[in-house]
Order: sequence, then structure tokens, then C-alpha cells
Amino acid sequence: MNRERTAGAVLTVLSVFGYGVGVVASYPGRSITIVGVMVGVTLAAIGAGGDGA
Repeated sequence: MNRERTAGAVLTVLSVFGYGVGVVASYPGRSITIVGVMVGVTLAAIGAGGDGA
């Protein structure tokens, strides 16, 4: 696995977890989890494409 795909997967999982926590108990900055999911999915998609050569 390359760095972009790994970082995307980790960021997506953490952001979804943060979103779930935000549904149960509101906290400042919880809306940033949506941005985290979008960036994580983008990084995973970039990492999944081609071999970079």
C-alpha cells in the first residue's frame, strides 16, 4: 500500500468516527469531520490509481 492510500484510509476512518461522536454529543469543530471524510476519500482514490510511473 502506498502512502496516499494509507493516509486516506486512516483519515476517513478517523473522520467517520469523529462524525459518529458528533451525532451523539455535539462538540466545537465537529463539522470539520465532513471535510476529513472528503479529503480521506480523495487521498484513497489518488493512491489507488496507477503505479506512479
